[in-house]
Amino acid sequence: MVTWSNADTLSSWKKLQSLKGMVSIADELSAPTAVDRIAKYSIPMGGALTYNYAAKQVNEQILKTLAELAEEQQLIEKYQELLDGAVINTGEKRMVLHQLTRGQLGKDVIADGVNKREFYLNEVKRIADFANDVHSGKLVNEKGEKYTTVCQIGIGGSDLGPRAMYIALENWAKKNNTYKMEAHFISNVDPDDAASVVKSLDISKTIFILVSKSGTTLETLTNESFVKDFIKKAGCDASKHMIAVTSETSPLAHNPDYMAAFYMDDYIGGRYSSTSGVGGAVLSLAFGPKVFQEFLDGAAEEDKLALNKDIAKNPALMDALIGVYERNVQGYPATAILPYSQALARFPAHLQQLDMESNGKSVNRNGEPMNYLTGPVIFGEPGTNGQHSFYQLLHQGTDIVPLQFIAFRQNQTGEDVVIEDSTSQVKLAANVTAQIVAFACGKSDENPNKAFAGNRPSSLIYGDQLNPKSLGALLAHYENKVMFQGFVWNVNSFDQEGVQLGKKLAKTVLSGQMEGALKAYAAMLIK
Repeated sequence: MVTWSNADTLSSWKKLQSLKGMVSIADELSAPTAVDRIAKYSIPMGGALTYNYAAKQVNEQILKTLAELAEEQQLIEKYQELLDGAVINTGEKRMVLHQLTRGQLGKDVIADGVNKREFYLNEVKRIADFANDVHSGKLVNEKGEKYTTVCQIGIGGSDLGPRAMYIALENWAKKNNTYKMEAHFISNVDPDDAASVVKSLDISKTIFILVSKSGTTLETLTNESFVKDFIKKAGCDASKHMIAVTSETSPLAHNPDYMAAFYMDDYIGGRYSSTSGVGGAVLSLAFGPKVFQEFLDGAAEEDKLALNKDIAKNPALMDALIGVYERNVQGYPATAILPYSQALARFPAHLQQLDMESNGKSVNRNGEPMNYLTGPVIFGEPGTNGQHSFYQLLHQGTDIVPLQFIAFRQNQTGEDVVIEDSTSQVKLAANVTAQIVAFACGKSDENPNKAFAGNRPSSLIYGDQLNPKSLGALLAHYENKVMFQGFVWNVNSFDQEGVQLGKKLAKTVLSGQMEGALKAYAAMLIK
């Protein structure tokens, strides 16, 4: 039977606290056994990726205790409960079904009178049929012309994940002749965002995707009206240029104002929705349904690996547990995600929402305060750009920030040049290697300003190339890592009340029914 307990009530948690600071990465990676350690501390991932944690501050004793923590806190059993349709989202009294969008790993889940796996498969097929009709010219605009562009309107999880995935695959799709339509995104309620995007488009050949599960999201509906005004001024019919991704009970469903509507449900949170219709519609239109299916297949591979009880064979679980050790034993406040791939330029922004919206909690699943730290701050930028920005603090700052590098042996375009006897891709890989060793080993110098303490932990996720399958696996890895950490901390990783508060107060300001500090600030900004 699965039980839900605060982490600090567990004997393995208490044992873990006694293992602080017992590993010097500098010593480990300078020792004759370093090569063996690097080989041993690697786990195959889905999508032909590998997770390596040799430069983390762990040893066999710490890993054994982390395995005990995973067993005592029943992490795999809780994951299986989630897959079987248990009500894991206690705050909203909902199931959590995003893994079901890419594969059946649990029992049949019946909700709202339907088999949810069949429901998600049907939506993927409906999206694929629609995309194929657009690409073939079966569906055309008012003038009988083919659509060439797609533009997604959404905010939060309706923007960050799909945008990051599109950018990640754009160059790959162009190289592999699967690039079908250019994609753009509108998210911010700031009118400058929508105006700059819409003015760059040929509206007559654009399909706008309105994404709102409830059909009532203020920022999204505001941008919809903004875009509809541009469509009207362009002499076009909005019903020939807009589709919706929404729930079947929203006002956007079965609405003649849209060419089509594709459905999601309350069991998939926005930040977990890239493998649902939220990501499926834009990615299928941009790259074709086959590419989206490969993306789902990569995620499904990683989901299956996450069921392995052996933490040495479960990359997401190992990553999660080491992160817990760093946060709750070492006391590190943040984690930097550092992709050495320009295609992943927006991936850290997506992970900020995924991690910080999920585990940025100070009460447990029962609403009771906890006496230990939960989710870290997440930030990052692509290398090598970040090296010329915030790496100074990472190398010599007073806070130690754990690092996660992501790298690939090959680029996506196949284009490169040899300068000083090496290609750009080789130089990129050399920078990753150099940074891992530099952070771990540091450098002594008589001049304190040029001395580096080292012992700054990092991990590496790497593979041959960023493609649809490896991207899907990468996404699922982080989703499952966040899930496992939430289980350890006994928080609900699937609601986001901190997001809802700001929305409610904004409506209060707009209604004019406010007082005190709220009125004073509003007076400064709204006339």
